[in-house]
Amino acid sequence: MTQKSRKLMIVDDDPGIQRQLKWAFDDYDVYLAENREKAISVARKESPQVVLLDLAMPPDLEGPSEGFAALEALLSFDPKMRVIVASGNDERENAVKAVNLGAYDFCSKPVDIDVLQLIVQRAFQLYELEMEYEKLSALRDRTSMSGLVTGNQKVLKLCQAVEQVASSTISVMFTGESGTGKEVLARALHEASPRKNEAFIAINCAAIPENLLESELFGHEKGAFTGAVKRTIGKFEQANNGTIFLDEIAEMAAPLQAKLLRFLQDRSIERVGGRDSIELDVRIVSATNRDLKEEMRSGRFREDLFYRLNEVAFELPPLRDRDGDALLIAKYFVQKYNPSLGTSIKGLSADAATAINNYEWPGNVRELENRIKRAMVLSDGKTINAENLDIEASATTQAFPTLRQAREKAEIDIIMRALASTQNNVSQASKLLGVSRPTLYELMKSLGIKA
Repeated sequence: MTQKSRKLMIVDDDPGIQRQLKWAFDDYDVYLAENREKAISVARKESPQVVLLDLAMPPDLEGPSEGFAALEALLSFDPKMRVIVASGNDERENAVKAVNLGAYDFCSKPVDIDVLQLIVQRAFQLYELEMEYEKLSALRDRTSMSGLVTGNQKVLKLCQAVEQVASSTISVMFTGESGTGKEVLARALHEASPRKNEAFIAINCAAIPENLLESELFGHEKGAFTGAVKRTIGKFEQANNGTIFLDEIAEMAAPLQAKLLRFLQDRSIERVGGRDSIELDVRIVSATNRDLKEEMRSGRFREDLFYRLNEVAFELPPLRDRDGDALLIAKYFVQKYNPSLGTSIKGLSADAATAINNYEWPGNVRELENRIKRAMVLSDGKTINAENLDIEASATTQAFPTLRQAREKAEIDIIMRALASTQNNVSQASKLLGVSRPTLYELMKSLGIKA
């Protein structure tokens, strides 16, 4: 969206303030309204994305009732509209009530133009981000990657690769930190495969005691051990013609690793206490948050099993490395859980969006999901605020990089890549970068890079 395609409506009955604000926002497509009726009319005709709304409007110039009515009418017409309300310093309760009614943010009067410009800019950015989310949601609904919400190019490419291998019978392994969505992608892979109408069986190898896991996976015959009063079908047989997902595969004990390897070689199992060989057609998808190469070096994981399971591997990046995804996913969870939680949350307040963007999310998507559900239940308004999310202030103080910092980081990255590509040959690296050798030396010196 270009600056001029950003539509801003200013609702204020004072012509002087209208002129001042229109001049301050001359980079935008500005529309003016002096009362509630005019504001609704402009909204229906022009569909502005952001609105600056004075709560004190005729006929109630001494109170906020008309402003509240205008706010509710505008949000009824377009719930996605970002409404920024203006109120006096001694009217903070009115501003808080407006936010609870669905306003995006508020500013105090007299207005600080610099602060207001920043609030408006962020409102447009958030609006555009949500529009992008809706496009991505529509795209997701047209693909088999159900349940996955992302705008990150790296993750989108990963999804395309998962779809490409879905039609085969090849074994797939997902790696990444806990909570990054490994099971979500495993289910999506199954849904995109010819096995989608058959069973998808998921089992967490770390959640079942070692002495029970073999029976859980491969089943047992009556009398195989104390308590085995009848024949029991294991997860592998249940997944016949379908897919079995082995989560936390690194937690599997050595004897079971050997039995799993045998299945991968022979495509048959024996129940615990049984002698008959049972042939099965099961696709294995596995996942781990551990470094399996390190596990192999330490002797805790079989190398031959690793290569059988790891025919195709996908690594899911942590949420902190997926720029913008946390906000997209948070919005998705709000929409997803409103019906089941009995809430009617419309979105996130400005401070909540900032907190979500700045937080590191050590628990990844799983932590985000839990915090959003908690916040929805605790919110006493139409939006979730930062307090509802219960994110400590110290955890959200990550500074947004300045343009200079971002530029320096990009220059360091590309220079380091050029030096690595030329084995630290500065002359060759300067040619790759299209600058002279002295210029490259000067850049390296200023950025603290040593060849």
